[in-house]
Amino acid sequence: MYTYWKKKSHDEIKQRVFAALRENINYNNQNVLGIPASYLDNKVFNQDDSFLQNAPFITTLIKNPNHIGCHTLGNSEHYFKGTQEIEKELIEICAVDILNGEPNKQDGYVASGGTEANIQAIWIYRNYFENEFNAKREEIAILCSEDSHYSMDKASNLLGIDIYKVNVNQENRELSNEVVKSALDAAKKDGKKYFAVIVNMMTTMYGSIDNIDFYIEELEKSGCQFKIHIDGAYGGFYYPFTKNKGKLTFQNKHITSFTLDAHKMAQAPYGTGIFLIRKGYIEHANTKASYVEGEDFTLIGSRSGANAIAVWMILCMNGPFGWQEKVFILQRRSEWLSVQLRDLGIAFYNHAMSNIITLKSEHVSPKIASNFGLVPDNHEKPNWYKIVLMDHVTIEKLMPLLDALKS
Repeated sequence: MYTYWKKKSHDEIKQRVFAALRENINYNNQNVLGIPASYLDNKVFNQDDSFLQNAPFITTLIKNPNHIGCHTLGNSEHYFKGTQEIEKELIEICAVDILNGEPNKQDGYVASGGTEANIQAIWIYRNYFENEFNAKREEIAILCSEDSHYSMDKASNLLGIDIYKVNVNQENRELSNEVVKSALDAAKKDGKKYFAVIVNMMTTMYGSIDNIDFYIEELEKSGCQFKIHIDGAYGGFYYPFTKNKGKLTFQNKHITSFTLDAHKMAQAPYGTGIFLIRKGYIEHANTKASYVEGEDFTLIGSRSGANAIAVWMILCMNGPFGWQEKVFILQRRSEWLSVQLRDLGIAFYNHAMSNIITLKSEHVSPKIASNFGLVPDNHEKPNWYKIVLMDHVTIEKLMPLLDALKS
């Protein structure tokens, strides 16, 4: 059932990581003089073997491997080949075992987060349209919903292309053919012919999931060229384990790339996003770094190999079935909270396959919001406050909130 994703014991994980580090450069006993890097400063960071022998992630941080480049393409900096192999395995776990891609048919890398991964996708598509269709910059646009992450606006600004946002229903956060067509017509009227389309797999604020069919239907009728990127920064490690039967996976021929954020639901250290794309596209982001072995196709350039090791360790320690149980528990907890809120007559939004519940602001006083760390959709004039059912958000912690809402 799972090609690359296998549950491993702590000893198995430790052995694999330490074996990979032995394949990397050792700054202490190898005569390598041209690399502008070293292990972490030993005057500050404890490098005592007795401390590190049972800590593969901390050891990787201290050994400081640079995972510059995209290792799924072929050659990379051979000084760090051991830990690069673990990152390649992580990319296959995410692309094949989570998102139903075919083995060795996707490229990808561990980015600094969802923002970078989203910008990476749009950057590639802008260049793809320019290189393959001789598109003019002013003919290319981003198309996404108004609930999409603000990284789309960053991409628009950085890449010099316009952005068009599709209105959503303010109560159920859903799209329709009509609103997609309206945004598309406005873009076409402005001379846009090529679209980088962003489809949300659980939005950051609401946990809502876009119906990809509306985009596909209207774009195909328009005759415009388009590429679809799935922003699964929040939902990538959650939604595929609920009810994702193929529409938001690599089985869908219309989807070219994905963002996942391991520092959200996967509980990895911050600065750990994942970018995945079908083979044949990431080459459009090659900026010809000739002194980098294998060159560089990423937005970030140099990056810590420890982040990739962290995500690989988390997934392997849980295993695929442990991960399914984790999501199952959070789903049940979300359903429980929905029932309690409904009984109290509190208006809220919750997608059936999401662990985010968003309350109408009329039910939430500023004091309750502050006391329970509820996050508003707008800090100036909030309309909604969200609760995210993470591992630490237990029913015991939810009960005092319900009592406060009741009173």
